[in-house]
Amino acid sequence: MSVPPEKISELKQIIHSQLSQMDIQSRIRDILSETIQEEYPGRGDQIGEQELLSKLKERGVVDNIVEQLQFGGGGGTRGSMAYKPATHFVNKDDALTHPPAKKANIDPSRRYLYFHIKAGKAFLEHIEDSDPTPGQVSAQFTFHIYFRGQRFKSRPVPCACEPDIDEGFLLELHKDNAGEAGKMADASAMLSICDPLHIVLIKTQVTGETSLVSSHFFEWRPVLTASGSRMSLSLELKGTGSECKVPAGVIDVQLELFPKPNQTLGQDVLTAQFNLERSRQAERERLFLVYAKQWWKEYLQIRPTHQDRLVKIFAQDENGVNRPVSSFVKPLRSGRLLDSARYAARFVSLMHHEKVQGLGGGSRPEQWTNTHAFLCRNKGDCEDHAILLCSLLLGFGLDAYVCVGTKNKGAVPCLGHDHIC
Repeated sequence: MSVPPEKISELKQIIHSQLSQMDIQSRIRDILSETIQEEYPGRGDQIGEQELLSKLKERGVVDNIVEQLQFGGGGGTRGSMAYKPATHFVNKDDALTHPPAKKANIDPSRRYLYFHIKAGKAFLEHIEDSDPTPGQVSAQFTFHIYFRGQRFKSRPVPCACEPDIDEGFLLELHKDNAGEAGKMADASAMLSICDPLHIVLIKTQVTGETSLVSSHFFEWRPVLTASGSRMSLSLELKGTGSECKVPAGVIDVQLELFPKPNQTLGQDVLTAQFNLERSRQAERERLFLVYAKQWWKEYLQIRPTHQDRLVKIFAQDENGVNRPVSSFVKPLRSGRLLDSARYAARFVSLMHHEKVQGLGGGSRPEQWTNTHAFLCRNKGDCEDHAILLCSLLLGFGLDAYVCVGTKNKGAVPCLGHDHIC
């Protein structure tokens, strides 16, 4: 007798809800960490799945899970235990037509960063959404995480002044150098990984319209100095565009390394690394500014009419940071997702177009959004579309570029791209 697909989806959500209430992930994580350090020292890359499962059974974790799981029968109850509906977001189409292709097991030979967003607070613009009227569907918050080529998306939660997020993300830490990508990253290797964790908060209205609430680059490496390689802190998220200096809200986050490294770095070592990176970045910015000034001087000497041409050297991103325009365009390889450059052009054209709106009147504010934030929102201005398409074309090996200019008689600025129009 086969079980209906909708019943399978319902049972999966019940199990997921029960495991979340039991905080089983934290228990399994602690037990596996203790087991690897106490019983398998120096064998982190030789431990099999069966050995880890047997240790969990010895600790009684598996039996406890089976006892705590509750399934609703035909009458909605089992003994004296009432049936409880699933509390997580259910994507019915994806659960039924796209089953997981493989298990999401943790490789004991690799290092991971567990980033847990516990809850939010001080989202003052959404106080009126905290107590919706019965039967009313409120807008939703969704967090998007990007770290070194890894993208994650949280389940939607209702917009509120203090949203209950409770979402965790497992991020893999590895080196990009040849021959080191398969090794477990040690303390010194993790210290040299300067890529920040990009947190994007998207608000989705009932009508499906999306808006970018916050785009924050988070420095995760202070966890290398924390006791037990675990730390908790409150992170303030700023707004975007004209509100980039105004706090949008605060989230409580927890960071943890798994497996825990044998060496804990000192605060002085981390501070020295940050100072070194800041000095290198400042020197690169200084050299670029010197080069840009010299180029602009020589450009104006070619002919007098160049003074009236629109030449873009710096642009502001969604956080109000001035960056060289060349830093926005990078080769983006889509792998098997897009078969050709024309597929890439079609993909970019399907993303919604919306001009950046500023407070009050005046000229249109110009904002070049980071690629990850643009993809998460699925909506942006002409600059965002041109940058994404140019990056994809460069990933296909084409000689693509973004050009900035004006229409006839100095009309509204527009951007273009090479090869595909």
